Amino acid sequence: MFAAAILALLITVSLLLARAVLGPTVFDRLLATNTIGTCTVLLLAVIGFLTGRPEFLDLALVYGLLNLVGTVAVLKFFHDSKLGERHRKEEAT
Repeated sequence: MFAAAILALLITVSLLLARAVLGPTVFDRLLATNTIGTCTVLLLAVIGFLTGRPEFLDLALVYGLLNLVGTVAVLKFFHDSKLGERHRKEEAT
């Protein structure tokens, strides 16, 4: 059963990789990349459960947090074209 879950996750990642490369907009590509990260978290958790190593779950949680922070940073960059600077309107108030 876990082998089927791993196979399904790998098929999903391969389809998402095609979507990330062939996506019509940047946001479609970013969504596919974020979903690949989520599938990787699930894959790490399943492999850790199968091998009996709970450290893999810790790695999966850290990778999930990095995936979230990276996605928010990229979205902010595409929205504002700046990462660490404030807008001039915000500084005036």
